Amino acid sequence: MIVTGFSYLSLLAMIASSIVYIEKKSQHKLFIYLPSIVIVYITVMLASTLGVWEKTASITATYTSVKSSLLPAMIFLMLLLTDIREILKLGKKMLLTFFLASVSIGLGFIGMFALLHSFFPADSWRAFAALAGSWMGGTTNMVAVQGALNLPDTAMGYTLLIDSIDYAIWVMILLALVPFAKTFNDWTKADTSIIDEVGKRLTQKTIEKKPIDFSGLFFLFSLSLFISALVQYGANFLPSTDFLTTATWVVILATLAGILFAMTPLAKISGSSELANIMLYLIVALIASRANFAELTEAPIYIFAGFVIIAIHLIIMILFAKLFRLDLFSLGVASLANIGGIASAPILASAYSKALIPIGILMAMMGYMLGTFGGLMVGKILEKIT
Repeated sequence: MIVTGFSYLSLLAMIASSIVYIEKKSQHKLFIYLPSIVIVYITVMLASTLGVWEKTASITATYTSVKSSLLPAMIFLMLLLTDIREILKLGKKMLLTFFLASVSIGLGFIGMFALLHSFFPADSWRAFAALAGSWMGGTTNMVAVQGALNLPDTAMGYTLLIDSIDYAIWVMILLALVPFAKTFNDWTKADTSIIDEVGKRLTQKTIEKKPIDFSGLFFLFSLSLFISALVQYGANFLPSTDFLTTATWVVILATLAGILFAMTPLAKISGSSELANIMLYLIVALIASRANFAELTEAPIYIFAGFVIIAIHLIIMILFAKLFRLDLFSLGVASLANIGGIASAPILASAYSKALIPIGILMAMMGYMLGTFGGLMVGKILEKIT
């Protein structure tokens, strides 16, 4: 049994990196529907259930300090990729479609919780707020909302469960609908010429970043840790309420810092995404290390709740597609940019045309930028419903 903090952290890092390595080398289709980050969570939670480590003072201190320091650093690095100026070039119609997807997902959470909240524990709104952060952005936003709302790690098991099972089925449905795009577009009377034009423009303007080099990587790593320390210090001086806690301010400040720095030459330094993902996998492993399978006794109702959210989202999207003459590509990619993020939106975009991949990427980047705020807003409303 592991009892020291360093041994505990090194094992978590080894588990996470091994699974990512296997995904890269095997290219197995399993990873399309069950992302490696979910497998990391399941594997670490299994180790926790089996008692591979003990919650000693050393391990608890390591967990607390590493997680609280890596979270704002990860948020900052991930958002260095989100240049608002590029996102605005998508055009009004595609931006409208993305925001429609985000709002309809938010309404899905509110509608589901209004119907089913009596089946969940009193503080379950926090878990669904974290899931809303993921489904309006990505896993980065999910852990950001978790940190902001002080959601116990034991409750994250349900969030990851919904995020993997319901998400996987939704991806399969959207991919299966690709051949019916023309029929759907005829029904909505959508004009797809704008999409083709935007896709070509973005493809031509895609700038390949320089290869990752040691000096740039080292600088980004150091800068992210400095920003983390800075926002944690600054958050202590901001007014706090029951909802806007110091932890929430840390997440908000790190998010704003990332958005602002994304418009500077720093965003052109290669390696921010890779560093952010390393931090993300470590944070998810840390979260999973405090949970165990014995606590997932209410899994079916949570999975059902996820499908109710998607159903409400789907109905609203179809209604507005007819009203605003939206095409199936924009609807599908906007939905998956929210629910699936950067890992899956480009995959769906490429199923329509390789030229449309940049649109999927930019929409997913928008989710990273707005997902944390969206998750916090949904959480506030769900708290009122409880």
